[in-house]
Amino acid sequence: MFSRRNRRPKSPELLKAWESLDSRDVPGALRQLRAAGEEQPLAEVALVVRRAAGAAGFDDLAEAAAALAAAPERPKALYDFGYACVERGVSYLAVPALREALRRGDGSLVVLRELVSAYEDEGRHREAVTELTRYEGELRDWPDGYLLVFNAVLAGDLELARRRHARLSDPEDTQWQPARERQNRVLDRAAEAERASSLDPTDLRGWQYVIAGTVLGTLSPYGFDAGMHGRYAWLQDTPDGCLRGLLRLRTLLEATGVRPRSVSLLPDRDSRILGLAAAAVLGLPAEPFAPGRTDTVVVAYDLDGVAAHDDGPEILGQLFERVPGQVLHEHASCWTDPPAITADSVGLLHQSVVPPWGAQLRQGADGGVEPGPADDRPEAEIAAEVTAADPSADPGDGEGPADDDARFAAFAGVVSGTWLRGDRARVRSAGPVPSSRFA
Repeated sequence: MFSRRNRRPKSPELLKAWESLDSRDVPGALRQLRAAGEEQPLAEVALVVRRAAGAAGFDDLAEAAAALAAAPERPKALYDFGYACVERGVSYLAVPALREALRRGDGSLVVLRELVSAYEDEGRHREAVTELTRYEGELRDWPDGYLLVFNAVLAGDLELARRRHARLSDPEDTQWQPARERQNRVLDRAAEAERASSLDPTDLRGWQYVIAGTVLGTLSPYGFDAGMHGRYAWLQDTPDGCLRGLLRLRTLLEATGVRPRSVSLLPDRDSRILGLAAAAVLGLPAEPFAPGRTDTVVVAYDLDGVAAHDDGPEILGQLFERVPGQVLHEHASCWTDPPAITADSVGLLHQSVVPPWGAQLRQGADGGVEPGPADDRPEAEIAAEVTAADPSADPGDGEGPADDDARFAAFAGVVSGTWLRGDRARVRSAGPVPSSRFA
């Protein structure tokens, strides 16, 4: 029996993952599996995954991996392994198995859809489009045609998305009607954004709006030509950056004609600090968040930070269905692992961020780098420091395009017709993404 064999992978790359498991380092083993690439023997990958899944208590994945290791040529074993990988959040391991299952299974639509799901999880939307178009003559409008349009948008191919969208029939099954309406909104936003933005692969603000309905306030001035296109990787935030984001929020509200009457403060410390600063910048009273309050700006520093608060999950659920005039602003939004809900306005996109008042890195007495102490001053005092900061744009490395206030205000004014009609669910991708996610 397979389970009684003392088998080890032979590939040097997979042996590194195996050795990580010898020291009970499951995350390290998974990183090694990703680094090994997709050309590794699937039976050997399954050996490592079986052991890692067993250590993590994922019995379903361990069982599927054992079956694949025993019979790597069986389409069902390949599919079951890929499905379990997607369910357990390791979609990069699912892709090669599902591709092989699709090849051996003569293009089963069930397998194709699961492969597309794995590609979506990994932000590989162009590859999802390629697979779907390969079988286009066999696709059903719902869900397959919808998936083709969805991934074409996320891959930055509006021409294909519009052409395929126009061919979609109205769904007979009412469960697909919300998806149809969501797709209509996305393409309506694209039509507006095109009037103010290039929507080329480098147009981060334009694509952020098309896909998420979010207006992005500021662009990173570093690494634009290296593929970041306005995204930050690791960022130690500053009061200057916070103020710049709040001033862009004020410009957005003015350009779109939205007139809030208050700022709503969320319960986590980071959001309270930024919310107090926002109230001063906008000239509005600050009040604790209440879910039914209309005509208010709800200010979050980082929605993931809100989620970590004791009351956070309940509040995020309340913000999913926003009431009239309720605007959600998130200052720092993670683009590699987006928050559970999508904000209407975002100050900047980052991979990892430390707030200005957090434990930022500094040079230690020995010349090394160490985290400094967090700023424990009263929230109102730190907020006053933000409002007194210098909002001048960081010149950066000089590679990025101009991001002046007039250009931003013009974009905001053009998209005002569809703003605040975006989708609240988590959006995994902000348009065409860099070839490397710096992961």
